[in-house]
Amino acid sequence: MDNYRAVANLIREKEYVVAFTGSGISVDSGIPTFRGGQGLWDKYDPMEYAHIDAFRRNPEKVWNMLREMAGVIFAAKPSPAHVALGELEKKGYLKAIITQNVDGLHQTAGNSNVIEYHGNHRRLVCVGCSTKIDFTQAEARMLPYPVCERCLSPLKPDVVFFGEPIPMLDMVRANEEAKKCKVMLIMGTSGVVYPAADVPYLAHSSGAKIVEINMDDTPFASSISDFFFKENASDVLPKILEQVGS
Repeated sequence: MDNYRAVANLIREKEYVVAFTGSGISVDSGIPTFRGGQGLWDKYDPMEYAHIDAFRRNPEKVWNMLREMAGVIFAAKPSPAHVALGELEKKGYLKAIITQNVDGLHQTAGNSNVIEYHGNHRRLVCVGCSTKIDFTQAEARMLPYPVCERCLSPLKPDVVFFGEPIPMLDMVRANEEAKKCKVMLIMGTSGVVYPAADVPYLAHSSGAKIVEINMDDTPFASSISDFFFKENASDVLPKILEQVGS
């Protein structure tokens, strides 16, 4: 409990908190991680199903995976960790979330300033004219795949496929928040996917205290983390929130 209290005191004292999240935070929401046991890439070869060239060659094949992924995301509800982050924003401490996730659960949990480093699976974008629309069950049912009403090109989820660049605006916003924050909460990320993994190092080099909550050891834990909870974020974060108080 001493570390929970210490982190809570840090949050109250520093006041400008930014969270950096990865897929591990959504496991309790029923969304498997991309790597590790039961990971999506254990079932689907990412170069065959998640590379933009593969999509352009055979969108029908790739959409077989995307429908499965969409079904999981549409059914998911925010985890206790998501809810705690929403409450931390309401209390005025959490200023932004930088997430590698594409499930939109931070917004569902009440967070308003969410920087989506890898996009959002709840939107579709046209590969021809870049038109964007909401991704609903109706589009998921379209066979062989949904197409753009404007130019009839295939639609894909508005997420960063392998072979695509990170959206520049999101990268700039993430770097700005990393430089401004006084405390960075890291949770649910392996710390090995770049360039996103650069963000906590930028926060650390700018003077932020680093609080990490991860089930496994990461490069952050051995290099920059001031506090490391080797536990589930859905267990730890509500306890820290309780210590923060009102």
